[in-house]
Amino acid sequence: MRKIGANRGLVAVVVGGLALTSGVVGCGDDGATTGTGGSAAPPDPIAFGAPGSLVSDDGRGSFRLGAATAATQIEDGNTSVDWAVFTAPESEGGLGKGKAPLGDATFGYTRALDDIALLQEMGLDTYRFSIEWARVEPQRDVIDAEALAHYDEVIDALVAAGIEPVITVHHFSNPIWVDDPRDVACANGPSDTNLCGFDHPEGAPQIIEEFAEHAQLLAERFGDRVRVWGTVNEPVNYLLAGYGVGSVPPGKSYVLGAEKLLNRFVPVVRTYLRMHAAAYEAIKANDANGADVGLSLSVGSFIPARFNALSDDPEDVAARDRVVALYHYLFVDGIRQGKFDPDFDGTLDEELPEVKGTLDWLGVQYYFRAGVTGQTKLIPVVEIAPCFNGIDFGSCIPPVGDDFTKCVPTMKYEYYEPGVYEILKDFSARWPDLPMIVSESGLATESGRRRAEHVVRSLEQIAKARDEGVDVRGYLHWSLYDNFEWVEGYEPRFGLYRVDFASYERSPTEGATVLGAVSAARELTTEQRQELGGLGPMSPEEGYTPGTHCSN
Repeated sequence: MRKIGANRGLVAVVVGGLALTSGVVGCGDDGATTGTGGSAAPPDPIAFGAPGSLVSDDGRGSFRLGAATAATQIEDGNTSVDWAVFTAPESEGGLGKGKAPLGDATFGYTRALDDIALLQEMGLDTYRFSIEWARVEPQRDVIDAEALAHYDEVIDALVAAGIEPVITVHHFSNPIWVDDPRDVACANGPSDTNLCGFDHPEGAPQIIEEFAEHAQLLAERFGDRVRVWGTVNEPVNYLLAGYGVGSVPPGKSYVLGAEKLLNRFVPVVRTYLRMHAAAYEAIKANDANGADVGLSLSVGSFIPARFNALSDDPEDVAARDRVVALYHYLFVDGIRQGKFDPDFDGTLDEELPEVKGTLDWLGVQYYFRAGVTGQTKLIPVVEIAPCFNGIDFGSCIPPVGDDFTKCVPTMKYEYYEPGVYEILKDFSARWPDLPMIVSESGLATESGRRRAEHVVRSLEQIAKARDEGVDVRGYLHWSLYDNFEWVEGYEPRFGLYRVDFASYERSPTEGATVLGAVSAARELTTEQRQELGGLGPMSPEEGYTPGTHCSN
């Protein structure tokens, strides 16, 4: 038996997905099995150590097993959040955007304490969730004491159950007063009801200050029970979607013209970096438990492409590299060096000293593989055209080995198992002293069997990276149960537990059963790996008819 661990301790780009790597890498010992495709030799079981510190040296070798959610995607009665007005029908005063209104999501606020039992049923040790800024501060400088008391109860119940809370401070949503999607022009300038957003020269500094005050409040209130905090979630993904192409709130589109990209979108990214750093400092100064503060980064497996095929054309390789620099390196390199890249040319040539060193751990969030071409300059300045959400400029490529069981139909992208291994290896080489956790990874599917295969294959690839010296300290599955999948509405199902959207009852899928078994034994067994693991074809998605690639 191999021993892993020891110590106890959206864009259309966001929704469709973008991904990054330099090629197809085999799975070595962890790829010997092929799951539903057969087996070359019985694989060794993989043992996982107990959970430990996410940051300190004595936590190296430890391993967390958990699940993740986000407040907006699960909570009912969430009327002060920007997503409520963005998705509500026009007849109700909203903008009618997305495939479904947010509504009451999956009643995750009302059922919050009951949902902790789901984590207990699986024996998980960590729960990553967000605290809704819009619920805590529905109006500027007006704090809802009942909301804080609710989150107190949730945290207390988690601690009592032996489950460590990991809190995300900002996860793809804002109070309406930060940047009202119904008034994106903000002609009257910043006010208490609309600060005009991250792109406004007067409003943005006020938002940074407000966000720091919010983070301080959370740290003061919950820091005696919460040690691990994430400031922001998938920053590049979120900003491209909200301020790049306008597919999510606030619905601003700045990346399809060079002037707007440089003069409107770049300041948005700079603002968000400063928001992260301000929250980091506020939490560090006010968490009585000695906070470990990081952020979570959207990653993927980006491939050079042209004419819907793999490409080695230097123009496409360079385009892929620019996507890598923007998506994977911009934030972390900037934070570690205290610098910023103001023209997205891959060079950090602007000093930003206030962000330097504000990162204790990095969350890696992996879902997909996708092509990118330099032949079409859809996005100026970076001069790329990625394959996303069914939009194809010759960059959409067939899945590896033409294996269409790896397509994720409701998200229109490909799941590629080795991608998470390749990216963890890349990040470890680039930032060898930065501890990591896979803070999200999941599969949208109606099939519990496919979800179980995803769990096992993800853990195999993470174990492979750990075997090769990568300091990755856990796996948090996305998501605990089915939820509101942003502009895609309620069709994509990512949950370990399936939600009946008529009764809102939760029932375990095979994914929950398998992850629970791994957690109980702290081991992936030979039988689990033979049956569910490897790189071979997955169980089919019922009703799916393949096209020429996963995006059609």
